[in-house]
This record gives sequence, C-alpha cells and structure tokens, in this order.
Amino acid sequence: MPLVTRVTDLIGNTPLFELAATATGTRLLLKLEQFNPTGAAKIRMARAMVLDAERRGLLPDGGHIIESTSGNTGLGLAVVAAERGYRFTAVVDHHACKDKLRAMQAMGTELVYVADDGDDSLATSAREDLAEAMAAARADAYFTEQHNNDANAVGYYPVAEELLADLGHVDILLSAVGTGGSLFGTARRLKELGCHPRVIGVEPVGSIAFGGEGGPYWQSGTGTPPGATVGTAVDYSLLDEGLKVTDVDAFATARAVARRLGLLLGGSAGGSVHAALTRLEQFPPGSTIVSIVCDGGEKYLDTVFDDDWMTERDLLDESAERAAADLLDRYTPAARRNLVGAL
Repeated sequence: MPLVTRVTDLIGNTPLFELAATATGTRLLLKLEQFNPTGAAKIRMARAMVLDAERRGLLPDGGHIIESTSGNTGLGLAVVAAERGYRFTAVVDHHACKDKLRAMQAMGTELVYVADDGDDSLATSAREDLAEAMAAARADAYFTEQHNNDANAVGYYPVAEELLADLGHVDILLSAVGTGGSLFGTARRLKELGCHPRVIGVEPVGSIAFGGEGGPYWQSGTGTPPGATVGTAVDYSLLDEGLKVTDVDAFATARAVARRLGLLLGGSAGGSVHAALTRLEQFPPGSTIVSIVCDGGEKYLDTVFDDDWMTERDLLDESAERAAADLLDRYTPAARRNLVGAL
C-alpha cells in the first residue's frame, strides 16, 4: 500500500473470502467491502456522486450536500464532504444503526430526523421527500438522490474490474439490492468487459422491488419498503432472478457465520449468504459465485447480534441458526477443513 493523503485513496481492492464450496467445484466467494473506509461499499458511490456533481457544475465550492440515508451512504458522503470542504446534512430515521449515526456526527454531519424518538420504523419515503424539499430551498445545496443517480452504479464499476483482475471470470453474481447500485453497477461493468454472469438479486420479505406484498422488515439499508419508489439504479434489464429472504433467515445466517468463522457480516449480507447456501448445489458444477458484502457486522452489535433486541422483535430463532451453521459445515472449503485439522 503506497502512502496516501486522503481517506478516499483507501477505497477499493477489497479482499475475497471463500465461504463455501461443493464437492463438484462450485464455490461461494464474498467480496468483503467492509475493508473500505467507513466499513462499507457505499463510500464508492458516495465519492462517485460527488465527483459527478462537481463535473456537471451542480455543487459549488463550499456547497451543501443533502441526502436521505439509512447510514452507509451517509458515512461515505460524510468522508467525501469533509475532504472536499462541503457541508453535509443527512436526513435519517431511528431505524438506522445508532453507531452509523454517531459516526456521521463525529465527521461533522448534521442529522435531521423525520420521526420522533422511540419511533424506529423505516421511513424511506418520508426521508427522501424531506431531503428533496430541503435541497430545493437552498441555492447552494445538492440532493445526491442515491436511488435515482446514475453515478451511483458507476461508483461500483471498479468492483467488476477488481473481480476480473482477481478471478478472471464470475459465473454468478448474487447480492442484496437496496438502491441497486452495487449489484447492477458491477453487473453492467462486467458485461462491458466481456463477462456475462447470471445476476441474482436478493431483497427482504416485505420489500417490493421484485413484486409481492409489501410489509415491514428489519434488514437495514436494503430493499424497497412499501410507499417508496423503486429507483432507477435497479436495472431490471440486467436481472436474471430476484429472491426474497426473511429477516429471521438473514439474521440467523449472519449470526451463524460469526460464530463458525469469526467473520461479522451485516444483516443484508446474511440474507445474500442464506440465499446462496440454500441453493449452492443447484448451480452448475464448477461455478464461481460472488456475493458483494456491502458492510460488516460491527455496526449491528446492538441489533442483529444482540439477543435482547432480537427477542423483542421475535427475530431470534435458534433452529434457523442451527440450519445455517449446518450449511456452513456441509460446504466448508477443503483448504479451511484441512487447516482446522492441522491445528
């Protein structure tokens, strides 16, 4: 690693972790985006959106960035704003992880809540409406509008380039869909570079991006809740299949991975891993499956990894955790199995 002078110079070149493998040579690899600054993938698109706004003359020197965020986009924008001399206001709700909100404030972000204390429901639509209105009322402000910003997906083009540099090819790209930028931006760039993976999106049960009845869910930073509009970053022309995973299964899988491997994943990544593990043997033999882990589990110690929080919301399910652990054991890669045996 060379000497760097900006935090954003540390973005990218995140590692791949072989989580699971079958006897037929199919393997599940995790692109661990928690090794980016802020511990999340979204700093990639936060930087891309600000640079794009600067190029197009939409953000004046010393201007004011405004965004609706559940946390990780806000963290990325907080870094970029601090580096480039902008004021940043994040419109948030109490559904967001408290540590994400505290970290944004530590970097000088102004937080504006759309709900009262004690209301921890997801308020995506209300957040976006307020952020848009605030930006319209300020001459020096720019609403980055992550769900409908073309630069969002472009920010993930380097993920595709890193995957091809490391692997040579990707057969299946399977990841959670929030704004859609990480999955579809990566998929688009892979196809531009001559790699044509099967693209599988994963969203929470209750999200409406892939159809079905909407409802509440607790997976943070992913999905499209009822009342919100599916953004333009969700590119259905690139999607081969859309899957839904319950909060219980997503969180049980994240908790099982932590206990079996010492790897902390966020709840939405747990959903993607659950989807991949439960159908691993359905994929063609020898397939290389990549799932983009958009953030780690350290930000969810007071939610997904807190038994009291989980119990209060009827999300704690020991049988689901055992089932996830059994899948991890069944598909332990040979290299890791041999290493454990040697120890």
